[in-house]
Amino acid sequence: MDTLTLQQGLVILIGLIGSSVLAGILAGLLGVGGGIVLVPVLFWILALVDFPADVSMHMAVATSLSTIIFTSISSARSHHRRGNMDTSILKLWAPGILVGALGGGLAAKYVDANALKTIFGVIAVLVAINMMRKNVIVLRDALPASKATNGVISVLAGLFSALMGIGGGTLAVPILSSFSVPIRKAVGTASAMGFLIAVPATLGFIWAGWSVPDRPFGSLGYVNLIGTIIILPFTVGFAPVGASLSSRISTVWVKRCFAVFLGITGMRMLLTVLG
Repeated sequence: MDTLTLQQGLVILIGLIGSSVLAGILAGLLGVGGGIVLVPVLFWILALVDFPADVSMHMAVATSLSTIIFTSISSARSHHRRGNMDTSILKLWAPGILVGALGGGLAAKYVDANALKTIFGVIAVLVAINMMRKNVIVLRDALPASKATNGVISVLAGLFSALMGIGGGTLAVPILSSFSVPIRKAVGTASAMGFLIAVPATLGFIWAGWSVPDRPFGSLGYVNLIGTIIILPFTVGFAPVGASLSSRISTVWVKRCFAVFLGITGMRMLLTVLG
C-alpha cells in the first residue's frame, strides 16, 4: 500500500493504544479475551485510513492472535498458581484445539474477507446474547465421556477461535460452563487454551499472507509486528487494573454494557458484508 500520511499514522497509533487499554481492562474485569475487542477495533481503524478492504480483516485477526501468544502465558500462569485450571480437560482438548487452530490459520489463505467478517459477526452476536443472560446454559452435568465427541468440540473451538482472532475465553468458557465446569475452572483452563490456539493459528496466518501484496511495513505474513509490539504493553499492563476493579465494582452492568457493544459490533460487521 502507499506510504501512510502522518494523520493516518496518528489515527492508527491512537486507535491501537485505546483498544489495547480497553482490551486489557476487560480481560481482567470480565475474563474475556482481548481479541474480541482488538479485532473489530483494528478492522475499523484500517477501514478509516482506507486500508485495502480485502486485507484488513485478515491483518486484524492475525495481529490479534500474535498478541494472545504472550498475554495467554501470563494469564495461564496466574490461574494455575491459584488452582483455577483443570489440567485433565486441558490434556483432553489440547490435540483438537491445536488441530483446529492450525486449520483455521492455514484456511485464511482460501477464506475471503467477507467470510471472516461473517464468522466474527455471527459468533459475536451469539456471545453477546449469552452474556446478557442471568444464568449459564447447562447442557449436562459433565463433559461427554467419548473422546471423539470431545475431539470434535475442541477442534471446532480451535478452528472458530483462530478465524475470529480470539483466545480461549470467548468460546471455551461458555462451552465448558455448559458442561457444568465451575466458572473459575473454565476461565483458568481456557486461558491456557488461548496459547494453544494462538501459536498454530498465528503461524498459519503468517504462511497464508506471506506473498500477499498491499501489506503495511513490518508485516510477517498477515501479522503486523509493529502493531503487536504497540499492543502488548497495554493489554498486559492494564489487565491487573481490570482485575482490581472487579473486586470494587459490580461487573453485572459492565458485562451487559460490553454485551451491547459486542452485539452492535457483530451486527455492524455483518452489515459490511451485506452492504
